[in-house]
Amino acid sequence: MSSLASLAPYACDPDSSRGRLHPEPEHPERSCFQRDRDRILHSAAFRRLKHKTQVFVYHEGDHYRTRLTHSLEVAQIARSIGRALGLNEDLAEALALAHDFGHTCFGHAGEEALDEAMQPYGGFDHNVQTLRVLTELEHRYADFDGLNLTWETLEGTVKHNGPVTGPLATRKPQPGILNFSAKFDLELDSFASLEAQIASLSDDIAYQNHDLDDGLRAGLFDIEDIIEMPLVGPILQGLRKSHPNLDRSRLIHELVRRVINAMVTDLLTETRERLARQQPKSAQHIRGAGAPTAAFSERMMTHHKALRAFLFERMYRHYLVNRMTSKARRVVHDLFDLLFREPQCLPTEWRVQTDAPQTPRTARVVADYIAGMTDRFALREYDRLFDIKDRT
Repeated sequence: MSSLASLAPYACDPDSSRGRLHPEPEHPERSCFQRDRDRILHSAAFRRLKHKTQVFVYHEGDHYRTRLTHSLEVAQIARSIGRALGLNEDLAEALALAHDFGHTCFGHAGEEALDEAMQPYGGFDHNVQTLRVLTELEHRYADFDGLNLTWETLEGTVKHNGPVTGPLATRKPQPGILNFSAKFDLELDSFASLEAQIASLSDDIAYQNHDLDDGLRAGLFDIEDIIEMPLVGPILQGLRKSHPNLDRSRLIHELVRRVINAMVTDLLTETRERLARQQPKSAQHIRGAGAPTAAFSERMMTHHKALRAFLFERMYRHYLVNRMTSKARRVVHDLFDLLFREPQCLPTEWRVQTDAPQTPRTARVVADYIAGMTDRFALREYDRLFDIKDRT
């Protein structure tokens, strides 16, 4: 673990943290960012990631990634990059572990269905939902709702893709983010810390490579299909020359680990070049740089986009995946419609938060309930509510 003495001047120093919305005494042995990471690890939302889909639903195989294993892979990459750049590894890890808390069951299919159902009531966005989980929906502590994380962790969670207001914003922020920032100003029009930027790019590295791995192992496409691709193809050809008799499973593993290494190396090189040009003296200088400090090179971005396009066409649109996502959308739509019209069917601790059928408040409570479901719980709840023979 990086000591405070080894932190770069542009890293987030826990001793200079802007604190928590609800003030708490500091711990004598753990920094505030260590405590954030630990609270995230011990949360119910983190445990639920075990049975939340990345691409494959939980029953399709034990070796495919879930939101939990993905988050752990992101955290490993973020810590490694953070250490190389002299950043605060605890903060980078906390951001990586929490970044998927707002995702629904059934991956993007579940989110799209919930967003459609919630359009009259502000829509649904997994980044906004992550903030809701961290600040409202976790009920563990005596003195506050949520996890009461530090300003830096919440800022990095909200702004990991860049500013969310002002001319640099890529989309309009949801009211939930604006409302929270009004009482705990997250400086939404600036970039986040370098730890947050690294965590976001670590997410890109992890999901593209593990989707490549899972897609090959699931037989959605074959090794020969990627031989002509940039970045991946040359690495694969080099492996076949150096290890001509390598079995398919080891070949896939070696390919993926070397692609990850190439992407991490490129990210470190480009980010160091930007740091050398910017000469930032503090984390606040990173926030006010006007452009991302952490980035891939233009060449790697071209490779990155090519791999993303390939996976989108050959994996995310594969008919086997489409069949499951079609089922998933129906499950989420049906659950929402029933519970929205009949909130008395909600479990008691959720029902008491509603006011009446088909109101904005009830819509948000139902959305929170469904968003927190794992894949298997959603399917089980669907059976309980729609199968007349189900007595549970």
